[in-house]
Amino acid sequence: MECRVLSIQSHVVRGYVGNKSATFPLQVLGFEVDSINSVQFSNHTGYPHWKGQVLTADELHVLYEGIKLNNVNHYDYVLTGYTRDKSFLEMVVDIVQELKRANPNLVYVCDPVMGDQGSMYVPENLLPVYKNKVLSVAEIITPNQFEAELLTGKTISTEKDALEVMELLHNMGPDTVVITSSDLPSQMGEQFLVALGSQRKVKPDGTMVTQRIRMEIPKVDAVFVGTGDLFAAMLLAWTHHHPKDLKTACEKTVSVMHHVIQRTISCAHEMAGPGRKPSPAQLELRMVQSKADIEDPDIVIEAIVL
Repeated sequence: MECRVLSIQSHVVRGYVGNKSATFPLQVLGFEVDSINSVQFSNHTGYPHWKGQVLTADELHVLYEGIKLNNVNHYDYVLTGYTRDKSFLEMVVDIVQELKRANPNLVYVCDPVMGDQGSMYVPENLLPVYKNKVLSVAEIITPNQFEAELLTGKTISTEKDALEVMELLHNMGPDTVVITSSDLPSQMGEQFLVALGSQRKVKPDGTMVTQRIRMEIPKVDAVFVGTGDLFAAMLLAWTHHHPKDLKTACEKTVSVMHHVIQRTISCAHEMAGPGRKPSPAQLELRMVQSKADIEDPDIVIEAIVL
């Protein structure tokens, strides 16, 4: 039985971000991916120059109407990431709601990209849309610490705070929440960052259980673009293959990330030469070269069940 994903994300001609980061890995893992490109840029905006076009909410609606008129608007998953425009995000919610009427089992995976390290890099009017409209229709969300704090209005200073924030997020809609990065101190030292996950499941007898996990992820001294998009796509894939086991799904997701990033950084340093800082072009994710790791990742990071 084929599994079909509608992915509404950015597109770049050169490099890996948004749909370019998500599509190939999902296809490698057996998913059919239908892409709507929310922007079409020459490259990501970390380069000195970029050119391109932005899709409007109306244009998104036109594309969706075309799919609908042909009666091929049947999806198992919707995946979304970075959006800058309030009306575009509201249109995404409308589409998700309509797709869910056609398939009540549809799973919406949302990376609520709003900012990092205490500052927002999208317009502030997106926050109420995420809080009041998106979360109620999303099954899986992948915020970083700052985004989780924005969505709940609660600061995370301890692991206990983080668990409470994830519980608040569950109550707003999603049954799977992964805080992809945090400022919490790692038990393994300063070279590691802490990620946390929480999954609510209904047992056969109707009772609710929550599995919570923590992961210590090695830090890398470089700036990558497209890693968050890859993370959300891999979490979609591995939760599909391990629907009742957040621990395994997260271990596979984070291990894929680790292999792709390690390969990228070693290739980038090789291209840059000794003592030279790699350029944005040299730091583009080595996605195709990582095909085997995406398909069957060697587990290098274990999740601790809390």
